[in-house]
Amino acid sequence: MTSYAFSVLDVVAEPYAVAPQLTARLRIKETTGRRVHAIALRCQVRIEPQRRRYDAGEEDGLRGLFGERARWGDTLKPFQWMQANTTVQGFTGETETDLALPCTYDLDVIGTRYLHALDAGEVPLDFLFSGTIFTRGTSGFEVEQVPWACEARHRLPVTVWREMIAAYFPNSGWLRIGSDVLADLAAFRARHDLISWDETMQRLLAAADRPPS
Repeated sequence: MTSYAFSVLDVVAEPYAVAPQLTARLRIKETTGRRVHAIALRCQVRIEPQRRRYDAGEEDGLRGLFGERARWGDTLKPFQWMQANTTVQGFTGETETDLALPCTYDLDVIGTRYLHALDAGEVPLDFLFSGTIFTRGTSGFEVEQVPWACEARHRLPVTVWREMIAAYFPNSGWLRIGSDVLADLAAFRARHDLISWDETMQRLLAAADRPPS
């Protein structure tokens, strides 16, 4: 039986992807010296929010996810951010490979809401690996599963995520709304001869903040 150890060397913003993407650089070690033909690797990436501190501004931004600060002992739990897959080429001993981590700026997604609320510091990540390993046996190829205990932690700087989002959405954001709400917004914009969606939102926010007469 082979034995494996996984580590995350770095996570960087991918500058040339079609859509927002981080790339994790993985190191995989096979500790018995047996030849690995290939690995069909799966990875669940989880955010562990309980493993960092938050300032007052971040606490306000996270209230919608975790409730009031007094409840965080019960609500601040790890949650899944994404799943990713890759194929690892054959190696003996150890190898390094890239794992693409596609991201979204949809604020309805819990991971994006969490990251958007952070001002600085690091995001505690847990990479949980699974998949199928193909090795060369005495009578041909042998197949085994990536051991369930294979995982690795990494602390992603918030600045890396923000720089990636800024590259794909410069000075802007992305908000998904229902088609009926969009139709109402478009009608409001047309009635008031507003030039842009920014101006439309600013007009609505100003009206909402205006004290009643």
